[in-house]
Amino acid sequence: MGNATPDNVDKPEEGRVSKLPHFPIRLVLPNVVTALAICAGLTGIRLAFENRFELAVAMVMIAAFLDALDGRLARMLNGSSKFGAQMDSLADIVNFGVAPALVLYAYMLDQARAFGWTAALIYAIACCLRLARFNVMLDDPDRPVWQNNYFVGVPAPAGALLVLLPVYLGFLGLIPTYSLAMITAAYTIIIAFLLISQLPVYNGKGVGSGIRRDIVAPLILCVVIYVGLLVSYTWYMLSLTALGYLAFLPFSVAAYRRKERTERDKLAAASEN
Repeated sequence: MGNATPDNVDKPEEGRVSKLPHFPIRLVLPNVVTALAICAGLTGIRLAFENRFELAVAMVMIAAFLDALDGRLARMLNGSSKFGAQMDSLADIVNFGVAPALVLYAYMLDQARAFGWTAALIYAIACCLRLARFNVMLDDPDRPVWQNNYFVGVPAPAGALLVLLPVYLGFLGLIPTYSLAMITAAYTIIIAFLLISQLPVYNGKGVGSGIRRDIVAPLILCVVIYVGLLVSYTWYMLSLTALGYLAFLPFSVAAYRRKERTERDKLAAASEN
């Protein structure tokens, strides 16, 4: 009787093995890359407040590269998840909203005092709003398929590239002054409004997955030349890239309007028939 087991004590079932569920490595890797991107963006902020601005900008660019890598890695490994999507959005707010705003503020906007800080705040909040709108539009079933070839507003990574233009120019010899800081603050607000605007920005998806055979070699050569120049003349190339992107925006709008008219004419012709 002394060895009897009380009835109110749960007995382990025979053959049952208690173990934690396994988490597929293909779901972990993209999130690790996203976490590294956040680390790069936050490190860029620290470097900026230590007046190591070239390294700070480099860390923001590394964060942008890792942000592009994690999505492609998730698709390649079939490792997309709701958790990863939410984490990626939060990383984008840090890397393309908060980090560029604070780097720019530490480098130049602080000379504009309250106006400079206000401009930095406006940019960071605009980036947050732009990303929230992007996530909502992903679930819009009524959006025409052809419009998937266009962003609504300047995308967050491009916004970070554009808003740091005064920093690139400063590395090329443009001396930060109070007047220049005020102009930079106004420029920052303009970029913020481009982020949340309804401006149609071509995203390149319409090019398709295939490339004509005769342009493969020239395309590879152009990429190699661009990367080589970017490594050798980093601030010149980043400045030209930012200015080129701004010059590209009107052409993107014009292409969108033409496509919109074409699709409207097709619908009108179909309804008449």
